[in-house]
Amino acid sequence: MDGLLVPGTICDHEFVSSQSTPQYGRFYSPRYPSSYPKNIRCSYLFRARLKERIRLVFEEISLQKGDLSCLNRADLIRVHDGTDSGAPTIAVLCNQGAEVEVLSTGPGLYVEFVANSEWPGQGFKAMFQFQPLDDALHPEPDKIPGAVTGNLKYSVIGPAVSATTSLCDVVYNSDTTKTGVVMSPGYPNPYPPRTQCTYDFQGRGKERVQVVFQDLNLFHSPTDPNDCEGVDSLVAFVHIDGKKDKIDSFCGDIPPRPIMSNGPRLSLEFQGLTSSRHSRGFKATYTFMENFGITTGRQEGQYPCAFVFNSNETRNGTFASPNYPGLYPRSTECYYFFYGQSNERVHLHFHFFDVEGVLPCEAISASDYVEFSNYMIRDRKYPRHCGQLKEFDVYSDRKFFRVTFKSNDRLDATGFNASYVFLDEEENYTLKIPASNGSARHGTASSPLQPLLLLLLLLFTDLVGGRGSH
Repeated sequence: MDGLLVPGTICDHEFVSSQSTPQYGRFYSPRYPSSYPKNIRCSYLFRARLKERIRLVFEEISLQKGDLSCLNRADLIRVHDGTDSGAPTIAVLCNQGAEVEVLSTGPGLYVEFVANSEWPGQGFKAMFQFQPLDDALHPEPDKIPGAVTGNLKYSVIGPAVSATTSLCDVVYNSDTTKTGVVMSPGYPNPYPPRTQCTYDFQGRGKERVQVVFQDLNLFHSPTDPNDCEGVDSLVAFVHIDGKKDKIDSFCGDIPPRPIMSNGPRLSLEFQGLTSSRHSRGFKATYTFMENFGITTGRQEGQYPCAFVFNSNETRNGTFASPNYPGLYPRSTECYYFFYGQSNERVHLHFHFFDVEGVLPCEAISASDYVEFSNYMIRDRKYPRHCGQLKEFDVYSDRKFFRVTFKSNDRLDATGFNASYVFLDEEENYTLKIPASNGSARHGTASSPLQPLLLLLLLLFTDLVGGRGSH
């Protein structure tokens, strides 16, 4: 036996590398080369040793025929770069094809075979090999760790890379996976020269795409310009009115802040003109999300972006702009609703504020803005806020208070980070101390004593009456 798995109907398999087991073999879909059964889900788990990687070669693939995208397929093969279905998806295979190769980035690989069609195909035949790390880190020219290579006209989704031509076109669809990893070809090894890669993220409905960078290490020289033009770079695009609109460019070796799409689509274009043994490329995680990266408050489903903060649930906490501390998305409007008891008012303290725009923050100046109101409609008592501002405080006059953040389709910035506390009217009154340069009640710079008073009052609120946040 050379590690051969005899075709059959057993549907969950595990292959573990050891000194006493073969380092290579084959695995098949059930009943191969006959048609596989309907309504089955099979798994193939590969566990290499610490200094090994797993190489798979799908020698034959014959599933029920359908569209080339694999996105609306009932029968498919999904490959995860890890030990379970929660690991990043690096390939989705469907239809018919041959000689598609996958090489893991770590010691685990998990393959799912899902068949729900009424007319099953012949299935697949594949080879596996536990490969020493030295071989994996110095592969043949067309075999790159973490990549899929081979006959790419046959429905490959994932880091599909052909190093011989340095082309890669990747589609990540939220129907396939909600989160995963995106990398430059061969990461963490140097990317090939003259690399041109496009990574398209396609969500649906209210979903937004967030990309968080773990590493950015692109070739650059001391004479490179600061605008990333004509050098190795990664460019992010969103889609506005059906057209791609550039939001930022990244180059050099400083990982950028998180980015987020304005809608369900986002694109990254990687241009690696120069290869260097010191340039790793980039690595990032992507997530299709509906909460705009806002992790506090209770999301209100009747609005595209709205969050409720109720004093019955918590008396104090924090809230921030979408995707904070990354750039907020364009063409986005978010509401923050604060509900207190009849005798309560809410006190907001903005620790950081950077919203693109110029006073008076109106449409005529194409400004993004933050707006405050004691009502659901606009409250002209409070001026709109935009630009880069120092710390400031805002107080409500009623038990209800609304904060609105709105960005247009032009420029973007980091946004804001703020804290809130619900106070009884008597407690709230003690904090309304005029600042030396104006009234903090109307959003100007606060007195240096106010943050200390707020902290002491928070402690007092938690200790007295048992009404603190839980």
